[in-house]
Amino acid sequence: MTNGNEARRDGTHSEADADLGLGSAASAASTAEAPPAPQPPRLFALLLKDRFACLAALVLVAVAAGAAIGPFLLGELATEQNLRSTSLPPFTLENGWPFVLGSDSLGRSVAARLVVAARTTLLVAVPAVALSLTLGSVWGMWAGYHRGWRESVSMRIADVILSFPSLLLAVVVLYVFSPSIANLVLIIAIARLPVYVRTARAESAELQSRLFVDAARTFGAGSGDIIRRHVAPTVLPTLLTVATLDFCFVILTESSLSFLGIGIQPPDLSWGLMVAQGRQELQTAWWTAVFPGLAIVITTISATTLASWARLATDPAQRWRLTVPRGRRRAEAPTEEAQA
Repeated sequence: MTNGNEARRDGTHSEADADLGLGSAASAASTAEAPPAPQPPRLFALLLKDRFACLAALVLVAVAAGAAIGPFLLGELATEQNLRSTSLPPFTLENGWPFVLGSDSLGRSVAARLVVAARTTLLVAVPAVALSLTLGSVWGMWAGYHRGWRESVSMRIADVILSFPSLLLAVVVLYVFSPSIANLVLIIAIARLPVYVRTARAESAELQSRLFVDAARTFGAGSGDIIRRHVAPTVLPTLLTVATLDFCFVILTESSLSFLGIGIQPPDLSWGLMVAQGRQELQTAWWTAVFPGLAIVITTISATTLASWARLATDPAQRWRLTVPRGRRRAEAPTEEAQA
């Protein structure tokens, strides 16, 4: 009897051990076979894969760094006159590296003036875009979410502002008031406000009827919480792309106003003012106007290129275009769309 009971216990233990072994082997196999969860590509890694976007980002970083540090290092050199070194040609180091881009009719370094002028240009463009982006986005999302009379009144106000050409409006206002950086920022921000109001209104009006917004209303979320937590994160990538493109327009607007003589005033410097001051010397010292113009063109092209990249990088439905080589994009597009 004892031997029979021991035999049964041994058989039971062996079956249990076998079951445990099979279970552990199955779990290990399933763990080994299960592919790792796909991780979304990081923006910085995507940026490094795109040569043009990476170069554009480096240009903008260099401009921002020069605008932040340059005036402290080259401020005196940009305003110091040297009548013995007037109208020096560019691309020579005989007079030192500060004159690598030549000098103007008063012997001032063009390279130093370019770096110092970048700060003034950015002091106008960045606050103007930030102000119009913030006010226009909040206003447009509020109007588009609530619809009704709020949307109608907001769109009529935006239409009234858009009926005046922004450059002409800035000319009239700056002619009446004294031209300064603060007035320039304020008038450009007001002139560009309808762009963000209309964009945010259209996006939020479309999202207002989505299922996740209806679910948030069902759980008792207020309109402010829904706009802040659900609508704003969805609309933000589009608004940031518009802001990047608008940054180029603001730079060109400031340069145009300074060129006309009602923008940045001496002794302050901006790229547009440098072009205006150098236009009278195009035949004798072309570099005093050409290099500031090139700075405007290169900066705006870089901002536009980076905006196009950011639009794809922040859109999950289009992000695959940044991870596939250019030659294979057309061939793999149907597969990606089918997966989406």
